Amino acid sequence: MAKYNLHGRKFVSTGNEKGLSNEDTIFHYFQDGQVITGKYKGGAIAEGFLVGKQTADDELELLFHCITTGNELRAGQSKGKITAATNGQLYLSFNWNWLNGDNSGGLSFYKEVEQV
Repeated sequence: MAKYNLHGRKFVSTGNEKGLSNEDTIFHYFQDGQVITGKYKGGAIAEGFLVGKQTADDELELLFHCITTGNELRAGQSKGKITAATNGQLYLSFNWNWLNGDNSGGLSFYKEVEQV
């Protein structure tokens, strides 16, 4: 059993260098064992999906793709870290890059939001 499990947890961006997601983008994760899936939308993202795996207690790798509100298809990959505050709230940080378009990349940071 992994130290952290993302199943059913939702996150918003707190910083996203060169990325499309922002504080209006909600990421909803699902996890079964090491397998991670998810969906995201909001802000510049009309619809997005991700799939990946937890590679260590506090590490994950993801592939993601989306269609923007400007009707552009984008796809990327990332490697991330999971950390927790003393209250149990999870935080994610990613080093990522696009697999299409300009192939640029950056760093992004996310915090868990309370379930509504």
